[in-house]
Amino acid sequence: MSSRHLLLAAAAAATLGSAFSAAASDDPARVRYHTLPVQGVDVFYREAGRPEAPTVLLLHGFAASSYMFRDLIPALAQDYHVIAPDLPGFGQTTVRPDTAFAYTFDNVASVIDAFTVAKGLQHYALYVFDYGAPVGWRLAVANPEKITAIVSQNGNGYEEGLSEGWADMRKAWADPIAEHREGLRRFNTPEMIAWQYTEGVQDPSLIAPETHQLASAAIARIGEDPQMDLLLDYGSNIRQYPQLHAYFREHRPPMLAIWGRHDPFFVPAGAEAFKRDNPNAEVRFVDSGHFALETHGAEIADAMLELLGRSAAAR
Repeated sequence: MSSRHLLLAAAAAATLGSAFSAAASDDPARVRYHTLPVQGVDVFYREAGRPEAPTVLLLHGFAASSYMFRDLIPALAQDYHVIAPDLPGFGQTTVRPDTAFAYTFDNVASVIDAFTVAKGLQHYALYVFDYGAPVGWRLAVANPEKITAIVSQNGNGYEEGLSEGWADMRKAWADPIAEHREGLRRFNTPEMIAWQYTEGVQDPSLIAPETHQLASAAIARIGEDPQMDLLLDYGSNIRQYPQLHAYFREHRPPMLAIWGRHDPFFVPAGAEAFKRDNPNAEVRFVDSGHFALETHGAEIADAMLELLGRSAAAR
């Protein structure tokens, strides 16, 4: 190739690169990664979309982090301001060494509530999954005026939604002796975490291995004790269900419960129960397990956009 052709090729590449960078920087779906100090906790979060757009707060659950929303965020961010924090004890969020932090759902919710205040979120829709549900329920009960809509993807709020898989946890809640606590340690093994991703999935080849590998690596880095503490404290969420149900009856937020039908921990009855207290709750099922977003992400995103569009039009 002549020197002239090389110069033309270099110029074309530079122009293409500049155009790509400009387009990417203007794309509201481009995800940015930040950390915000709150109550002695450095909260890592993903953010995309225009800040002036309606906000959607995504709350992950056990054996996950905001990484689980890697595909959902761009799907929502064309029209919404999307924020997904890692909860304390998970992902990239770090409790500072000089912070005395007890891993309870009250404390986790307090950090996330303070995080929303620090971010200036006056109103937001909630997406809750697994542990994200009891965190989100506390936010909704404490700040009903802020909640514009709720999407629960296998995020339980009724005792009938708990499967027999909670038997060991129930035993530990009733009698939290050391032996019963130690019996919960198996839920943190890489094998058990991988099982939670694949159980109930018709085609396990759809589950990217790094999903459960990253979750296991975070537990190994942060430690198992925070996870054991949260499992032991999960019974506090059941005791708070009456407050949640009263919130649903009084405020009737637009709501979608979209559920992996074959979830080994949260059974379909838990999804159907939302309609008992909230006449604005819609229930859908997908042919998947606990981590339904991994296999039915496009379907869930479409259903979310439909709900969020309706709720925005009604405001």
